[in-house]
Amino acid sequence: MNIVVIDSQGGGIGRQVVSSLKAEFPELKVTAIGTNSQATAAMLKAGADQGATGENPVIVASRSADIIIGPIGIVIADSMLGEVSPAMALAIGQSKAKRILIPVNHCDNIVVGISDLSLAKLIREVISRIHDLSK
Repeated sequence: MNIVVIDSQGGGIGRQVVSSLKAEFPELKVTAIGTNSQATAAMLKAGADQGATGENPVIVASRSADIIIGPIGIVIADSMLGEVSPAMALAIGQSKAKRILIPVNHCDNIVVGISDLSLAKLIREVISRIHDLSK
């Protein structure tokens, strides 16, 4: 299974996702794609198998991913303080991959109807969904 984790800004969410994925599923191939080098570096330090930075890596990785994981802003053009380009959002949205989107309410995007869960609880839910998808 080819899992792609996409994050922006400081890469804190992606770092926690990668760390949790590798702890629970050490055999999985995890590719970290940051919208900037700081986000990529954080995910690589957390144990991602490979990483790249920028718009084109998001587009290319989205083509071959089985699962894409990231904050909900990765599918919203110009979100995350402008770090997600329209081309990135389109590539992720059109990917044949399953998308596991973490509903964080920041950067002017608010998702209603969800509990205000801690990031740790949201990451545990990501891991639970990966278990479901890997059956």
